Amino acid sequence: MREDDTVRLTADEQHLIRALRPAMAALMRDFDDDLQRALRLSHAEYIALMFLSEAPEHTMRLSDLAELCQQSASAIGRTVKRLESEALVRREQSVLDARSVNAVLTDAGLARLEQAAPVHIASVRRHFFDQLDGIDLGKLALAFRRIAQND
Repeated sequence: MREDDTVRLTADEQHLIRALRPAMAALMRDFDDDLQRALRLSHAEYIALMFLSEAPEHTMRLSDLAELCQQSASAIGRTVKRLESEALVRREQSVLDARSVNAVLTDAGLARLEQAAPVHIASVRRHFFDQLDGIDLGKLALAFRRIAQND
């Protein structure tokens, strides 16, 4: 590697890194808009419902849900509060740790998730996958996993 390589990005590298943040913001906004328009459900709420649906007994500590959803404790608290207001989730004191609160997916929450899944899938295909024509998705996924593991 030349010394110049450590202080400068190539034109392609520069274009890619500069496009990354606005692209991710646009994707999250588009996913949110599609879910809001179809079901009055935010993308953050959809993701929380999804993770709860995959958890044993559809139950998860709020702190664990926050981590999976990449939200702060206060943000996941607001998300769960909105879901609670529609009876899609309920909070319960943890039986394993009295200091912890669990989020529990209700039957209504599971039904709402099942209703939202096709909307979300169509949104993901339209706004993301349709833009990746000719890209090796396996290699892209591997690269994203490597980037995430550097955390």
